[in-house]
Amino acid sequence: MLQSKLFSKTNKNLGGQNSTETEAISNELLTKAGFVDQLMAGVYSYLPMGFLVLKKIENIIRQNMLAVDGQEILMPALNPKENWQKTGRWESLDILFKLKGAGEKEYALAPTHEEVVSPLAKKYILSYKDLPTAVFHMQNKFRNELRAKSGILRTREFMMKDLYSFHASQEDLDKYYEKLIKTYLNIFKQCGIGKQTYRTLASGGSFSKYSDEFQTITNAGEDIIYVCKKCSLAVNKEIKVENEKCPECASVDFEEKKAVEVGNIFKLGTKYSAPFDLKFKDADGQEKLVLMGCYGIGLGRLLGTIVEVNHDEKGIVWPKSVAPFLVHLIPVGNSAKVRRAANAIYKTLSASVKASAGHAFSGIEVLYDDREGKQAGEKFAESDLLGIPYRVVVSEKTLAKKSVEFKERDKKDFKLVKLTALEKLIKSKLK
Repeated sequence: MLQSKLFSKTNKNLGGQNSTETEAISNELLTKAGFVDQLMAGVYSYLPMGFLVLKKIENIIRQNMLAVDGQEILMPALNPKENWQKTGRWESLDILFKLKGAGEKEYALAPTHEEVVSPLAKKYILSYKDLPTAVFHMQNKFRNELRAKSGILRTREFMMKDLYSFHASQEDLDKYYEKLIKTYLNIFKQCGIGKQTYRTLASGGSFSKYSDEFQTITNAGEDIIYVCKKCSLAVNKEIKVENEKCPECASVDFEEKKAVEVGNIFKLGTKYSAPFDLKFKDADGQEKLVLMGCYGIGLGRLLGTIVEVNHDEKGIVWPKSVAPFLVHLIPVGNSAKVRRAANAIYKTLSASVKASAGHAFSGIEVLYDDREGKQAGEKFAESDLLGIPYRVVVSEKTLAKKSVEFKERDKKDFKLVKLTALEKLIKSKLK
């Protein structure tokens, strides 16, 4: 991508437009760097680079959902009132957006999809032979939050991955649920926040003793969790009050932390199958209610949390797995020699993407700062703000040594790399 053609621009004078409501550093950095733009409180546009990051996160999640036999679908955001009345949530869910259409017919904008997926599954789950099964989708959700704040960490419109699993027995649900715990931890590890993210026990409601939240340690978090120093399991406030000992290892030694919830999973039991009469026939021909589980991740919140964890005083420090580009190529000076060398590097590295096997995000993705009239210091400051993992600088000085400057965003020092060795070095970083 040529930086001169990039739709969005960096603007260090921008922060969160509603600075009194947005205290998170991720909001300030993402706005200044041109990754997101706030339309109104709790509603954001993802600009080209922000959308690239969002798609990287989406792809990581998708691959992990496919690995646990999830099948991807897409369900409507506009839901009939009747479905929400069946579960009682038309009246009880205070964050539900309601609207009227033609003929005074009423609808809900879905904040979650139990009221859609349960009657959908009823059409296809008839026998125990159809179970277990699981479907997931990634789609915009709408929640009428009383106070949207902290940038994209808490919004009124957001993209969410929700997976729903269907089971014939509690044993099968429990087994799948445990698999999803490991899968979620793997997702957060791949997104670059694994070391800061803890499985956190929360109230399980009517159908299990606990549900599971996945909480990432950050000062921007609204939640307080207690991390067991012995086994690293965390519990939320409610569980800590109910039981002073760790449910896993019985230790009483906890550390209090501020955290943001990046995912949650629940055993729903028959809570949403019963209202829709979602049943199956067992091997003896007896009808039984299907047991369900649900598993959610907010993609925008996850993106914001990645920035909360991965930044320094100069800007964002993207993990390479979700970075919009892998390399930021910066020519310094206006000489034709420097420009020719930078063009050649851009062509070589960009060709590596086309030559790579696999999905669209493999290979070497380059943002080429081909803009004229920008001083080196300004380019470097912008590069630090954008947070692209590897910076390659071409100048008269480096070319005199048949080299370029190579710097990793999370390190202070750069090193000279021979032009002939650059592609190999960058490819080695992909492993």
